Amino acid sequence: ITPGNVHFSEKSLRAKLMNKDGVVSSQLPSGDASLAHANSSMTCYACHTSWTPTCFGCHLQMTANARKPMLHNEGLLTKNYTSYNFQVLRDDIYMLGVDGTVTGHRIAPARSSCAVLVSSQNANRDWLYYTQQTISAPGFSGQAFSTFVPHTVRAQETKQCSDCHISAENDNNAWMAQLLLEGTNFMNFMGRYVYVATGKRGFEAIAVAEHDEPEAIYGSDLQRIAYPDNYKNFLNHHRELNAAAEHPGNVLDIQARGEYLYAANGPGGLRVYDIANIDNKGFSEKVTTAPVSPIGQKFYVPTKNAIAVASPTTLGVDPLRQQLPENEEQPIHLLYGFLYVADKEEGLVIIGDPHLKSKSPGVRTLLDGNPANNFLGRAVTFNPGGALTGARRITIAGTFAYILTDKALVVVDLDNPLGPRITATVGSPALHDPRGMAVQFRYAFVVDHDGLKVLDVTDLARPQPVSGALVPLADARNVYVARTYAYVSAGKQGLAIVDVERPEAPKLDQIFTAEGQLNDVNDVKIGMVAASAFAFVADGKNGLRVLQILSPWDDPAHFSGFSPRPTPKLIATAHTRGPTLAISKGIDRDRAVDESGNQLAVFGRRGARPLNRAESQSLYLRGGQLYSVEDSPATRP
Repeated sequence: ITPGNVHFSEKSLRAKLMNKDGVVSSQLPSGDASLAHANSSMTCYACHTSWTPTCFGCHLQMTANARKPMLHNEGLLTKNYTSYNFQVLRDDIYMLGVDGTVTGHRIAPARSSCAVLVSSQNANRDWLYYTQQTISAPGFSGQAFSTFVPHTVRAQETKQCSDCHISAENDNNAWMAQLLLEGTNFMNFMGRYVYVATGKRGFEAIAVAEHDEPEAIYGSDLQRIAYPDNYKNFLNHHRELNAAAEHPGNVLDIQARGEYLYAANGPGGLRVYDIANIDNKGFSEKVTTAPVSPIGQKFYVPTKNAIAVASPTTLGVDPLRQQLPENEEQPIHLLYGFLYVADKEEGLVIIGDPHLKSKSPGVRTLLDGNPANNFLGRAVTFNPGGALTGARRITIAGTFAYILTDKALVVVDLDNPLGPRITATVGSPALHDPRGMAVQFRYAFVVDHDGLKVLDVTDLARPQPVSGALVPLADARNVYVARTYAYVSAGKQGLAIVDVERPEAPKLDQIFTAEGQLNDVNDVKIGMVAASAFAFVADGKNGLRVLQILSPWDDPAHFSGFSPRPTPKLIATAHTRGPTLAISKGIDRDRAVDESGNQLAVFGRRGARPLNRAESQSLYLRGGQLYSVEDSPATRP
């Protein structure tokens, strides 16, 4: 950093002498307390790293009566053999966390590691459970992360300013969401079974993938390479998918998590279904309304007209487990102990036992494995002055519920889930008949009567409409954002894919209809298998559609990188008994913390954790005001 030195670098000088107030010092201070990149608060390799490997998902399959040597060369034989199957290996992202106690709680690179899914087959070849996620002892999700020293530490191939701060062009919103471990919905795990709401015909579990690893999606390039005979057979059957199980009802919205599925049943209220044995050949009834208990069960909560249901996360999180102080874990926010229903007449209905000192508060009965307490109840009904009448959609972002009514977006603070309060309402003229919503880092994307619109949610409690940010669409019904693309369920128009790399200037990238076959699109979810990505589309009267949107074989030159352009093609269809209305979202494999800084996934170092809200905001707010950076400043500091 000394001018005139043969190794002098202006960028290095700027990085090392940058103060927290944004001013670059003229010389190195005696202490580093004022420095933005102080050695006492961040590791040197947080910047001096080229690229980082990460593994999103590892499927551990245990099989009984498989006599094999133990996996780690112990020299012993076992009759219960467990295979390790890596699922998604990536090198296109960069993430930060806070290192453990031993290394001083400094900011360091983080990665997904030991993000385990488990299956177990008994001696009768019954799958007792299949691709179930785990919950760690302190209650965090077992989709584990850890800070680490990458094998790519470099002196010159370093991170740039916009790798960790908002760029002056404002084109790295998705990158920042990934950096801060908030997730991007790109690498979600959908699994072998996709759950689809079919209105008055209930819901269906549709088998979309091979049972063995790799779990190739039927009709995909991966299936063609890994299972050529199965692929040919699938083509001979006209790429038709079949339902593995179904259940009657009036299901309008749906979300599976772990061994249960939550469904909004209109006038039937909320109902929870047991799907633990969906892959168990020993059970003729794959889906039940509740496990049998000698003292009865009540896995439903009556409401007047439940339109939508939200689990605060798709990860397995239990905020009510005891945490040992020696493990130095952060507390899990209480809102993750409840479920949330948008009811057209009653507004927001919060599900769970409100008595926190009871043996099974919240909805812990769904996690505790105790068959003697299978009862759900209503904790809170919230609709002050009718503000939430007409509620039709609910999205949880941090400690806030973003609820869409037929007139407006209503923001509800759930920091105390037993005492919710409204913090903002965004209606006309900004929004007209809002229908769907997705949140990514500093922006929310809303579809309404006019098309796709954008809100600035830097302050989660008070969204601000972004002037001029509109992509006109005539029949937009819902939206799903994965990295730099918004996938809009555009009804009669098909699937609209919008480029939101610059969130304040969205632009239509393409509309996909598969030559007119997609013409009643209600919902879409994205999932990844190996190096390929897929869109699962609820195409109304046409059933479930599966699109391959990224594949190394389909577009070898452009499939890699942080957010390659989608190249969708229709590869499979399931003709359901009723119109497909909604699809259950997959497991968030790249999400370790929510937008309010609450940790969700366990970390593999004592005292290690994701950045909290204040630490994250320091990367883009100064004195409450947004700041941005340039990688090559025009003037010398």
